[in-house]
Amino acid sequence: MSNKGKILWCIWAGILVLLFLMSSTDLIIKEKEIEVYPVSVIIDGDNDDYYVNLKKGMEQAAVEFHGDVSFITLYADHDQAQQTELVKREIRDGARAVILAPVKPEEAVKELETMNPGCPVLFLGRPQSSGRVADTIGVDSQEIGRMLGEAAVSQAPKDVPVYLFCKGLDYGDGALVYEGVSGVLEEHGYDYRLIEKKNQDTYRQAVQETDSPGSGKITIIALDVQSLDQAAQILEEDTIYQGRVSGLYGVGSTTSLLRALEKGIVTGMTAYNQFDEGYLSVKQAVEAIQGTHQKQETRLTAIYVDKDRLRDKTYEKMFYPIE
Repeated sequence: MSNKGKILWCIWAGILVLLFLMSSTDLIIKEKEIEVYPVSVIIDGDNDDYYVNLKKGMEQAAVEFHGDVSFITLYADHDQAQQTELVKREIRDGARAVILAPVKPEEAVKELETMNPGCPVLFLGRPQSSGRVADTIGVDSQEIGRMLGEAAVSQAPKDVPVYLFCKGLDYGDGALVYEGVSGVLEEHGYDYRLIEKKNQDTYRQAVQETDSPGSGKITIIALDVQSLDQAAQILEEDTIYQGRVSGLYGVGSTTSLLRALEKGIVTGMTAYNQFDEGYLSVKQAVEAIQGTHQKQETRLTAIYVDKDRLRDKTYEKMFYPIE
């Protein structure tokens, strides 16, 4: 082989080595490092059964906006003190933003004011007038209550008492849902009774009252998803009680509740797009970390759905996102 040929082979070999280095290492062209933003999500309960669609939205946003989302449940259901300790722990362990479904919003705000978290904290729920809350994302809970009340008075006889089931008015946005429901019931002259959960048998005992002599039917409106789920289970387990409840209404859109609606155990319920809530919360948390977020106090649109509207294509994506 001539010297010229050897030189050409050496040049080609050099080019191949250079291309290899460029494609497989950052020795020559350094790839831009993608920053990942740790975000901790702390909910208000001891399981995530009622947050399936919310988590799907968060996972989608985490992929798009490079968030590293940790989804944390409480050890004891609806324990405000424990939730506060978890907020402190997550910030101490490196979370750069916290998304909170507060057990008791007013108490959570007071704790944040004392704590001075040092990172953005976003609330799932109603707007809060606090500089420590970077933003809020949720639904108009009073409107949700009003929609439930309107649905009930349009179908339930006026002489049938209405039982309002709830885990407690100081939890979450329960007080606002109660205001919406009770306002409609009072306007239309319905008798109603608030039943706050004290133990695992509270709702069952309330339904069993229809067994006593002289008792008639009742209408049930559940002010939160946990209460609606438990009421639906009680009726599903005993067909006798199904005949004594003129209607079961409530808040929620879990898979089990959608099945109960399809079976006719649940008469109707209010819902909103939890996928969007989860997606927007992570998106805004990342923006808050980056310092580009403008406070918006996002209000999602609530709908009322009954069995006839259940398979409406308009709502299918809301109930069954990316499935």
